[in-house]
Formats: sequence, structure tokens, C-alpha cells
Amino acid sequence: MNTQNLIIGFSMCALVSCSQDKVMINTAQELDYCHSQIERTLNDLRDSSGEINYQMTPFASADSATVWSLNKVCKDEWRAGFWPGILWYDYEYTGNPEIEQEAENFTEQLEFLSKTPAFDHDLGFLVFCSYGNGYRLTKNPAYKQVILDTADTLATLFNPQAGTILSWPRQVESLGGHNTIMDNLMNLEMLFWAAKNGGSQKLADIAISHADQTMKYNFRPDYTSYHVAVYDMTTGKFIRGCTHQGYADNSMWARGQAWAIYGYTMIYRETGDTKYLDFVQKATDTYLKRLPDDYIPYWDFDAPDIPNAPRDASAAAIVASSLLELSTYADSEKSEKYKKAAIKMLTSLSSDKYKGGTQKSAFLRHATGHYPAGSDINASLIYADYYYIEALLRLQRLEKGEPIVH
Repeated sequence: MNTQNLIIGFSMCALVSCSQDKVMINTAQELDYCHSQIERTLNDLRDSSGEINYQMTPFASADSATVWSLNKVCKDEWRAGFWPGILWYDYEYTGNPEIEQEAENFTEQLEFLSKTPAFDHDLGFLVFCSYGNGYRLTKNPAYKQVILDTADTLATLFNPQAGTILSWPRQVESLGGHNTIMDNLMNLEMLFWAAKNGGSQKLADIAISHADQTMKYNFRPDYTSYHVAVYDMTTGKFIRGCTHQGYADNSMWARGQAWAIYGYTMIYRETGDTKYLDFVQKATDTYLKRLPDDYIPYWDFDAPDIPNAPRDASAAAIVASSLLELSTYADSEKSEKYKKAAIKMLTSLSSDKYKGGTQKSAFLRHATGHYPAGSDINASLIYADYYYIEALLRLQRLEKGEPIVH
């Protein structure tokens, strides 16, 4: 082959490679879409006099509905931090002072959580998604104190014998002991942050103990996860792994595995301990190899009615966001694999099939909340929207060569 043909051949390969690596999603366009949906929601929340009741928070929307269903902010509404978190993310993108004001208004409804005993483990979701993002963007010292106080409250649920944070105090009897669910990993970020920002080092120690015990007992040998690990309340001895929201005790519930991928990626970031990086890649690869073609999982990977089972867009959004971060820690081969997978997930989520579009004010459709309880099936869910806009912002930072986590 002559030099000219070598050059042509190389150019063709480069074109193919560029075509294969091409980002199939316009982040600015999708973030603009999110902003327009947020403005629609804010308008929907106004009463006839134009006022908003900031004690009412969006949480879900049936597929046939055009607006969000609302719940009153209270200690057991675990989703109440996601809407203010979405507003903070939108303010980060737009710089719009009106959005900032609305974010402040909704965030401040959650201050009471820093002053009351822990109802359950969801304090990280409630306070770090709201006050955490708010402090990151404004450096309001009052926000910092709320986070620190709430971290101390969360730590009261730690059981030294089991080595984990109790997830559901109200279900100790029904589950047969100290219970720790996979979702609980997501609350550790607040503990790590607090330990680095004026709180006790014991908060980080609790987070590491929880991460290690969850890694040991909430996973099977194939790196699929149990939703719940149950321990003896007194001795801390592991009793059993089971499910609460999955199809079966031995099935891979999609959102549970998503929490695991996100959680251990964050734990590696906070600790720098490579055992977590190695572990999360194994859990991630187990998840990726079983996805359907569009990379949006069925609500449970072992649901008996696949391919007719409902999808879970919330799990896809959570994993997309975490894979973008994980891609910055993995070696070059895995990094490219994880980034491409995240982009494929976001491309599907940003398609007409999964977007709320003009039909409704939610960003996304086709998420599954609690299938065994018949709750929020094939619905829009506020936490799906939260992790979707987070993933878009992370992808935009990656495209700009900025740190993916601020």
C-alpha cells in the first residue's frame, strides 16, 4: 500500500472512530428543556393569587397526568429534598436569580430535620440534595450548619455492633432486626462532607464502616445486590439478605443496583481507597451486561414478565450520573466504556419515548417506584428528574474539561 493509500486509510479509520465516539446528546439543549419544565412546574404550583405553598413538594406523576402530585413536607416524606435540589441545579446552569429564590424557599422548609430526632436514614437525600447543593453554590453559613447538625442526627442511627446505620427503625420488628438497605449508601456523602467541614471525624468512620459492611453483606458472589441486609439488633450478627422493593430476595432490583453503583463511586471519591474502585467496577459491569438494547433497565432484571415488564428510568438516570464520574477514575479502557454507556443512557432518556415533553411538566416518564406495593408504576418520579439533570450537568462539565464533581 502506498503512502497516499495509508493516509486515506488512516483518515477513514479516524472518521469511523469519531463517528462511533460522537456524543449523541446536546447537553445545552436538554438542560434548556429541563429549565422549561421547571418553569412549567413552578407555574402549576401557583394558586389563583400567584402564591406557592412551599410546604407542598412534587414527588410523582402518573403517566396519564399532566402535573405533579404533591405531598406535604414532613419527616417521612423522603423525596422532599429532590425538588429543591433540582432548582439548585437549574440555578447552577442558568444563573437565574428567580430560580435561586425558589430554591431557597423550598430548601428552607427542610431546616426542621436538623433539629429533630431521626425518623429514618433518608436524611442525606432530604438535606444534602437541598442544603448541600445550596451551600455548594451560595456558601450560606446557615446552610452549612444545617448540614452539620443533620449529619450528627443521622449518626444516631449507627449500630456499632452491626457496623451500619439503621435504615428503618419502624421496621425492625417486621424485618426481624437491624436493617440496612442499599439506598442508605447515598446518605454517606453527607457524613463524609461533614467530617471534612467542621464535623467530627467519627462521622467519616461511621460512613466507612457502613460502606464496608454493606459491601460484605448486601452483595452476592456475582456482585448483584440484596435490597436489605438484616442483622441481630444486639450482637450485630448478619441474619439474612432479602428484598423489599425488588421481585425476589435473590433478584437484581434495578434501582438497588443503581444506588450501589452511585454509592461506591462516591465512596471511592471520598476515601481514595482502591478497594471501592475495584468493587464498584465489578458491580457496574454486572449491571451493564444485562441491560436491554436502549440501556434503560426493567424495574427488576429478573422480573418474570420481561420484555413486558415496566422500565425504570430512575435507575437509568442514577447510573448515568454515576458512570460519568466513574469514567474519570477508571483506567482508559474502562473509562471509555463507562462514558459511552452513560451517554447511551442519557440519549435514550432524552428521546421522545422517555421525556415528559409537552404532555407533562416532569422531565422523564416510565420510572417505577415500589412495584410490589403497586406504587408509582410507569410514572414520573422526582428523583429520576434529579439524577437526570445532575447527569446532564456532569456531562457538560466533562465536555468542558472541568472537574465532574464540584
